[in-house]
Amino acid sequence: MTGYQIFWPLLAHVALVYGIYALLGTRRAKMVRAGKIEQSEYRENRDEPAESLVVKNCLANQFELPVLFYACCVLLYVTEADNLVSVCLAWTFVILRYAHAAIHVTSNDLRYRSPIFAAGYLVLAVMWGWLAIWMAVG
Repeated sequence: MTGYQIFWPLLAHVALVYGIYALLGTRRAKMVRAGKIEQSEYRENRDEPAESLVVKNCLANQFELPVLFYACCVLLYVTEADNLVSVCLAWTFVILRYAHAAIHVTSNDLRYRSPIFAAGYLVLAVMWGWLAIWMAVG
């Protein structure tokens, strides 16, 4: 494959991050308009209302496990291991991140959120395993 296909899922995740930033801004503005918090209180961010706190936490979560995803995608490309298997795994990871984020900013129900997170965690582990096997065999 060795085109740019491995980067499309990565760009899709970047779009998710931008969407969550937009949602965070919208929710925070709503909290200020509702009088639940003063805009200046966001400077230190100690008493964020729950409505925007879940979005803030979701955003922070996009810079944890996905950092390993970005690194893996780049390494898959560099080692020319970006074939159909790795691209499908990358899309699966991103779809799971979208599902995880959707649950995080709505119901935030751990009965659904945790298994989706775990599935993404495992998919990413398989991606790293695929990279390791590719380098060992190649």
